[in-house]
Parts: sequence; structure tokens; C-alpha cells
Amino acid sequence: MSWEALLHDSVSTIEELTEYMDVNDKDRRVLEKICQEHPIRISKYYLSLIDRNNAEDPIRKIAVPLTHETHMAGHYDTSGERVNTVLPGLQHKYRQTALILATNECAMYCRHCFRKRLVGVDTEEVIQDIPSVADYITNHEEINNVLITGGDPFTLPNERIEEFLAALAPIEHLDYIRFGTRVPVTFPKRILSDENLLSILKSHSNKKQRLYVVTQFNHPREITKKSTQACKQLQEAGIIVSNQTVLLKGINDDSNVLARLQRGLVQIGVVPYYVFQCRPVKRVKKQFQVPLYEGCKIIEETWAKLDGHTKRFRFIMSHPSGKIEILGMRDGEFLFKYHQAKNPKDYGRIFTRRVDRTATWLDDLEDGS
Repeated sequence: MSWEALLHDSVSTIEELTEYMDVNDKDRRVLEKICQEHPIRISKYYLSLIDRNNAEDPIRKIAVPLTHETHMAGHYDTSGERVNTVLPGLQHKYRQTALILATNECAMYCRHCFRKRLVGVDTEEVIQDIPSVADYITNHEEINNVLITGGDPFTLPNERIEEFLAALAPIEHLDYIRFGTRVPVTFPKRILSDENLLSILKSHSNKKQRLYVVTQFNHPREITKKSTQACKQLQEAGIIVSNQTVLLKGINDDSNVLARLQRGLVQIGVVPYYVFQCRPVKRVKKQFQVPLYEGCKIIEETWAKLDGHTKRFRFIMSHPSGKIEILGMRDGEFLFKYHQAKNPKDYGRIFTRRVDRTATWLDDLEDGS
């Protein structure tokens, strides 16, 4: 079966989900309403990773809607993406980086997604005109890298992926191109069954612009023979694969789990890159956010269990003002540093906020010293 047919065969309704796990009638009505706003899609592969007899299974929580998604605290645009949109589907927040929203579709609709406002639903935020986007990047020589994300660009046809790469290839000031994709984790068949995709990526990665894949393993049980093989085939095509984990309540908010994950990634040649503080997104905040106080302790305990290569990740908050590294706590204060900044004057700036044990986001905190 082709990868397109397999993707089409994913679980995409609550009724289909009940064939694989119990859903009581009361919850079913709520979940069906939720999925009218934020669809469900779970590949049969990812479904096979779920312990169906355990309602608290972490893999299940990542993929299966829960009634917590009725809670509307938070925001749909937690990082200020709309105000940094310069063309449909093109964001330019940080000086050196252009971000392309290539599609609103994913192989699986993760329940913690920070782009719930657009993923799986009708939207005008994705790219409409590749040549116009390429012209913008060409005319902004400060841009040295492009992130192609979405949605998940690896759900696009190969021809569309090649169209992006062909449009960006002539731009001399681009050093590298990244694909943000969770396909190696949630739907590895897309890579394992498509030599043409690998050929396209290999061809472009051998040119001036090195290609990277930034994926998202959130739990060690996601590191399977198939996901490992998918990463290996990307690596053999000349792609450097790195990983961004999201710190998620009830999934990986345990230093033993997080340390096992980082060790497992290094073992399969995937570079630990970031651990993100989960964003305060509507329908996500209540269910998945870990307080910053607990997060700092979990990260410190995780680092203590790791060696140099496995502890290379940074603990990051993606805030409207920039990517803020969460350095830890000292004398009743959180210590932060701008790792990236919308305002160039903030680059590298270290600042503090008073510790609040319940706060989950920078905006919840009072000024420090």
C-alpha cells in the first residue's frame, strides 16, 4: 500500500477510534464536538504504540483527544506569528531566519499542537505563492536559513517538496534549509516506502545548502525500529536530523523518562536540540503545561543523569519577544536569557523574574531584580 493510501487509512473520527479503545458515551459526545474544531488523525502505526488498556498511557495522551480540550484558557497564537507574517505563509521574526508554513496538514494531529488555530482546518495562513516567497528571501540578504514547516511538509507530494527546494536553491546567501516534520515519529512509512523522496532530498543536500530535518520525539517509546530506520535513511541521504522535545505533563515530565529519551536519541544519531516549555495554547494549556518551577527541577535532574552529548539541548520558551532560554533558578528568581530575539537589542540579554511555583509562562511572572 502506498504511503498516501496508508495516510488516508488513518483513524480520523471518534467512531473509528472506538474500534480500537473504549470511549464512554458521555465523553464521546464531547470529543466529537472538539474534533469538529480540531480534527483527529492517528496513523495505524502510531496507534499500534498505544497501550489501549491504560487510560494514562503517555502515547495515548499525545494522539487521542481528551475532554480537557474544552478548556479555553490561553491563546491560539502564543508566539506572535501573525504579526511576523510578511506574506501569506511566510514569517520573518528573527533576522537570519525565514519560516514557511507549507501546509496545514499533518500525518497525525498531536493534541498539544501549538498551531491548533490552523492545523487540520481551513486557513489562509499557509503559503500561496512560492515564487513571491523566494523573491522576498532573495531580497533580504540577512536571511541565511529557511525553516519549512506547517503542518508537516512531508505530507506534501514529492513534486511540491521539490518545488520548494528548486525555488530556494539559487539563493546564494542561504546556508541551509530545515524541514520541521514529525513524520519520522508518527508515520515513518512516508520515508521508508518512498525512495523518490529520499532521492530528492539527497540531491539537494549535496548542493551548497545543507538540508536538516528537525523532528519531535517526546517519549522514549516513540523510538522504535521503524522510526529509527526512517531517521537512518534520512541520515544516509545526507540529512542531519535533530530533535525538539516539548515538556508535557503526564508524558515526559519525569527526569528518568526525559533522560531515557535523550540517550535514545543520541544512540540513533539524532541530535538533541531543544526542550520546549509547552505553550499556553487554548485547549492545550490546562492539559499539558508544566509549571516553570517544576520544569526547571526536571531539567536539572535530567542533565544530572546525562553525559556531554546527551545534555546538549537547551530549555527554551518560544515567546512573542523571542526564544528565551530558561537557565534555571537562583535566590528565589528564575534566570532567563534571550537565545533569539525579535528586537536585536535583546540578543543575549539575561534577566530575572520572581519565582512563582504555579506560573507556566513568562507573562505570569513578576519582575525580578
